[in-house]
Amino acid sequence: MVTKLRYWQYELVYRHAFGVSSNTRKTTTSIFIEINFNNLIGLGEACLPAYLGESVDETLAFVKRYEQKISSFTLITELQDFVLELDAIENCYAAKAALNMALIEVISKCDNKPIYEYLNLEKPFAKLTSFTIGIDKEKVLEQKIKEATDFTILKIKAGTQNDFNLIKTIRKYTDKLLYIDANQGWKEFEEAKELLYFLKENNVALVEQPFKINELEKTLALKELKCLPIIADEAIKNYTALVERYSFFDGINIKLMKCGGLTQAKKMIDFAKEKKIKIMLGCMAESSCGVNAMSNFLAYADYVDLDAPLLLSNDSFGLVKYKNGEILT
Repeated sequence: MVTKLRYWQYELVYRHAFGVSSNTRKTTTSIFIEINFNNLIGLGEACLPAYLGESVDETLAFVKRYEQKISSFTLITELQDFVLELDAIENCYAAKAALNMALIEVISKCDNKPIYEYLNLEKPFAKLTSFTIGIDKEKVLEQKIKEATDFTILKIKAGTQNDFNLIKTIRKYTDKLLYIDANQGWKEFEEAKELLYFLKENNVALVEQPFKINELEKTLALKELKCLPIIADEAIKNYTALVERYSFFDGINIKLMKCGGLTQAKKMIDFAKEKKIKIMLGCMAESSCGVNAMSNFLAYADYVDLDAPLLLSNDSFGLVKYKNGEILT
């Protein structure tokens, strides 16, 4: 048996400029990985938005570091051992995720099982996903909302200088259930408190990452109002951070690019279930390669935000299907 590793850089292009509280961008770079083991193919993706803090150069260097080793594998047990080796590394999480995805897909195919079964997961089933509306001018917001006709839940990127007006603008064009993602954009607690109650009155289901990642006491105070669920994103990237910080939040947005892959996501989900905190399945602005891998966990999700391929004009994989606001399996 011969193992072949192939990887390439690809620029993902948004249908609309993607605005969050800290930046607006038109593209995001992904590194794709293909592992071929005895003609069984596994695919992985390392999606690298700037706020993740992992560069293209360091991601490529990480993959190249293991290229020769992976290419030397002739036994399935070597691939399995390498998954464990990667899990122990505490950096380059997106690169780890890409390799982990590809390895797990190959290993599960060797075992003649779907990925969810190989990982001892419940069988995934179709669930409603939110559709993301980035920060933009009112005319473009209206257009984006019209384009999301099939979706019953909208995720609104917030954290602007005046989120009250942002939500009032959104409500001109839709009364759909909203998820609010502040991306660390809220600053003063009293204003955030007032805004939280305003959001609850305006059919909002949750607020994601209201304050900066180290402003945990303010976050806890917001959580203790018991007004809306407060969900962690940037503040909890991986399993270690989850164990340390879960009590400051009502839930966690788990993303493969943050945590390092499928095996680490499973570990986080198991912990979240044990501690009875909410689970959101999320993604970066990745292609259907990454989102398809994350869909193996749909059975465990309280909230789903896996719409990224729909935001792109050049998703070349087409691995995920959507219908009537649901992500299908």
